[in-house]
Amino acid sequence: MNHDREILRKLAGEVAQIAASDRMQKLKKEWKQHNALQSPRPMICVSPEGSWQEILPSDALECEDPLLRSFEYQLRQKIFWAKDIQDDTPVSEYFNVPYVTTQSFYLEGGQTSAVKTQERGSFRYNKLIDDLQAGVEKLKFRQVTYHQEESEQNLQAAQEAFGDILKVRHRGLFWWTLGITAEVIKLIGLEDLMIDMIDDPDGLHKLMAWFRDEHMHFIDQYEQLGLLSLNNEDDIIASGGIGYTDELSQKTDTVTCGNLWGFAESQETVSVSPQMFGEFVFPYQLPMLERFGLNCYGCCEPIENRWEWIKTIPRLRRLSVSPWSDQRKMKELLGKNYIFSRKPNPSYVCSGFAEEAIRRDLQETLSMAADLQLEIILKDTHTVEGHPERFHHWVEIARELAE
Repeated sequence: MNHDREILRKLAGEVAQIAASDRMQKLKKEWKQHNALQSPRPMICVSPEGSWQEILPSDALECEDPLLRSFEYQLRQKIFWAKDIQDDTPVSEYFNVPYVTTQSFYLEGGQTSAVKTQERGSFRYNKLIDDLQAGVEKLKFRQVTYHQEESEQNLQAAQEAFGDILKVRHRGLFWWTLGITAEVIKLIGLEDLMIDMIDDPDGLHKLMAWFRDEHMHFIDQYEQLGLLSLNNEDDIIASGGIGYTDELSQKTDTVTCGNLWGFAESQETVSVSPQMFGEFVFPYQLPMLERFGLNCYGCCEPIENRWEWIKTIPRLRRLSVSPWSDQRKMKELLGKNYIFSRKPNPSYVCSGFAEEAIRRDLQETLSMAADLQLEIILKDTHTVEGHPERFHHWVEIARELAE
């Protein structure tokens, strides 16, 4: 244990030094300006995602205790972001330990089965409901269980190891999106979700309404258990961007959705018409988004053809502009009233390093949208073929073009 503690204290000291740097203090200020629609410049971020397996493989970790290894992993991520990627991802003096919770599934008998076609590749879900009308009656709201003792033990372990170096705190994240459609697909599959819009619209409306109510109940449980955490600091929010803002509560005894950034998307329904999105998807997302203090929408799906509905989200601030979006159309729709969260094509980094294509892609965005509230988020990078230096090279190109 002393061996593990020494490793963690060394890493925590390095993170503390990074967090105290002038660069990180400047980034904090710039992200607050950016999220307030007063961007000093385009913000540039990288989200390695699946590539972390190549950046920090298990044999790169030195701690032996499983919990302390997870702390080591988090600390090494922060250091790599700051020293190797060198993008605009801030590193703060806080070390976040998640609450430990578990949740039941919608059907008796455990989780749905995701059938993988390859270990790090695509997968499909087994269909668990055939008859929508009858199947809904068998569904049960997820029940959240808070494991307080384990949560406190984990917090104490971090505090004892390096709590005098970094500010250790509980900070939970219990869902990524409130888009609903990904959860529906776990029960009926992607094809049936789209087919049922034609073949069984009443049944699908019944299922979507059930999932809306279930998600509302799911959120309520975290509020009532006092487990929601603010996401207004160095938190990665939605499908990209950093949460720093003064527009959401900084101090509150009980965090509610009104203190948080909210997020929804519906990538899975990219092949359906805007009208079907407006009928079968958006009306069931909106009641949840109405609960949040600031909202974000979209991920990989182009959203310009869905703007008629999306623009009605209250306190909407950040919109995803995916590689498949019409950027000029999005510029017309968003103007300077929202954050233009551009996601460049990750394939140029994941499969070789296509510098000419990277420059062309970034230049198109910067030439068209540099005067907007622009952030450029390189994400969905599920491999870099063992070459993590590509991330820094991409950042250098993006900065060169932006400046």
